[in-house]
Amino acid sequence: MYAIVDIETTGGYAEHHRVTEIAIYHHDGIQITDRFQTLINPGRRVPYFITGLTGITTDMVSEAPSFEDIAMEIHGWLKDRVFVAHNAHFDYSFLKKEFDDAGIQWSTKKLCTVRLGRKIIPGLDSYSLGRLAESLGILIPDRHRADGDAEATAKIFDIFLKRDTEGVIAKALKRNSGETILPPNLPKEEFDKLPAKAGVYYFHDVHGTIIYVGKAINIKKRIAGHFTGEAQEWNRSNIRNEIHNISFELTGNELIALILESQEIRKLWPKYNLAQKYRIEEWGIFDYEDQKGYQRFVVNIVTKNSKPLITFSSKGDAWNFLWGKVKESSLCPKLSGLQTAKGPCYAHQSGTCAGACEGTESSEDYNGRVQQSINLFFGEGETVAIIGRGRRLEEKSLVLVEKGNYLGFGFFNQDVIIHDFESAKSYINVSKDNRVVQNLVNSYLMNPRGTEIIAF
Repeated sequence: MYAIVDIETTGGYAEHHRVTEIAIYHHDGIQITDRFQTLINPGRRVPYFITGLTGITTDMVSEAPSFEDIAMEIHGWLKDRVFVAHNAHFDYSFLKKEFDDAGIQWSTKKLCTVRLGRKIIPGLDSYSLGRLAESLGILIPDRHRADGDAEATAKIFDIFLKRDTEGVIAKALKRNSGETILPPNLPKEEFDKLPAKAGVYYFHDVHGTIIYVGKAINIKKRIAGHFTGEAQEWNRSNIRNEIHNISFELTGNELIALILESQEIRKLWPKYNLAQKYRIEEWGIFDYEDQKGYQRFVVNIVTKNSKPLITFSSKGDAWNFLWGKVKESSLCPKLSGLQTAKGPCYAHQSGTCAGACEGTESSEDYNGRVQQSINLFFGEGETVAIIGRGRRLEEKSLVLVEKGNYLGFGFFNQDVIIHDFESAKSYINVSKDNRVVQNLVNSYLMNPRGTEIIAF
């Protein structure tokens, strides 16, 4: 028993848009048995571009029932039936959100006629509803309206049922098939071949252009999370619909995956990597001189024209680094912005602060130690090799930092022993430094996870 569904909406993704029309066709596995259609008042204006596409206006839906008003009726039409739609994730995500808002629990098995079409009728240039219907001789008299599109989808599905000699539909309905979570244009065979290993992955569109770059400790699990999760950007149909292929590059561990992801985004500028394109959160340690002549530190977010002494990818990493330097040079936590209590700092009470916060240590003496500490921010001790897991069992990875500056990464055989900095350089590809990668490396050095640090 199937419910073939089409909806019209006020926009492209369920989190911020509403349903304006729904049509449902019942199919018993042999033929269409019943139909339901109604306009729905979305409780907002219908955007002009949506009116231009569907013909549905604000006036048309103003007197229609709200989804909540007829939620139980719609639920009755869908209950205990396999949900079928053309690009099923789109319609399902909207209806799931509408039911949730109405306080009704609803979930069911799903079938996508785009994915089914690729397997039952392979070789077509396009599997859009219009092109697929045309190839099967099905007319859609009321295109981009729920009833017209749902009727066409029902007729297409009826043909699929009759032509499905390989049991494609039955396989898709199996619990662990994965078919119902994948984007409509991504071959399941390609998803099945993804590794459960650390690396960077690339989403390609129909022309092979990379539209998104991501990193993961477990590539397959991470990508599956994109398609099943509730993240707003992954519920937007235009992202899902554009993914036709996935490629990847193994990195062996998280640090190199982070570095490579950042470098690839800045080299390729994929259209959907908005976060790293336009918003890079950096936290820096700044110094300034107060009215009494004492040199102070403060941890703050990095802005366009600010000049931090050193930067990190999180506030916590910056604080941890600064605490280490304060303890190392016996500086005052209060003058370093790490304590805000009134009166002397806690370190002064315990004897590890010489009293700059109380004025008992001169600014000249205190500032001298502050400057010595700053000099050690990028001292010779910060020339290190970070050794981690490689892409294969017999391999290790290498990240080099020279005087605090990221130099590059590479891989070497686990039988090789790194003795000195110059020999280590022969195993890396020297990369152009950038602030994002520098922040990642600085943060990683504050909390090295599963790696060996060799200081030169």
